[in-house]
Amino acid sequence: METWIIIGIIVLVVLFTIITYNALIVARNRYKNAFAQIDVQLTRRYDLIPNLVDTAKRYMKHEQETLEGVTKARNQASDMLQKAKADPSDPSAMKGLGQAEQGLSGALGRLFAVSENYPDLKANENMKQLSEELVSTENRVAYARQHFNDAVMQYNNKREAFPNNMVAGMFNFKYAEMLDIEDPAKREAVKVNF
Repeated sequence: METWIIIGIIVLVVLFTIITYNALIVARNRYKNAFAQIDVQLTRRYDLIPNLVDTAKRYMKHEQETLEGVTKARNQASDMLQKAKADPSDPSAMKGLGQAEQGLSGALGRLFAVSENYPDLKANENMKQLSEELVSTENRVAYARQHFNDAVMQYNNKREAFPNNMVAGMFNFKYAEMLDIEDPAKREAVKVNF
C-alpha cells in the first residue's frame, strides 16, 4: 500500500512539473510574440523617418543640426531594436531600447516644433501624409507595447508564484523586463489658464 502512495506522489510531482513547465513556455512565447508586434511597428516607424527627414530637408536648409539629430536618434533606436529583438528577455536590451525610443521621440518633437516656423513645409502634402502615418504608427506602437508589457507581467507573475518558482528555477526561466518608454511630456503638470 505504501508503495502505491509513494508512486502516486511521484506521479503527481512529475505531472505538476510538466504542467507548470508547459505553462511557463506558453507565457514566455506569448511575450516574445508580443515583442514581435512591437518590432513590426517600430520598424515601420523607422522606415518612415528618413522620408520625413528628406521632405523636411527641402524646406529647412538652416536646421541641419535638428535633421541630423533625428537621423542619429533613429539609427540608435534601430540598433537597440535589433539587440532587443535578439533576446526580448534581456533587461539591458529592453532598457536600452526604451531610452533610445525616448531620445527618438524627443528628436522628432524638436523637428515638429521647428517645422512650425516653415509654413511651406507645414502645407506640403507629403509632409502631412508622413506626419499622419507617423502618428498612426505611434499609436500602434503604444498598443503593441501595452500588449507586450501585459504578456511580460503575466509571465513574470506565473514565474514568481509559489510553487511555480521552483520549476522556473530548475529550468532557468529568467525574469523578463517590460518595455518602458518614458515620455517627459506626460510628467509635466497640466497648465490651465483662466
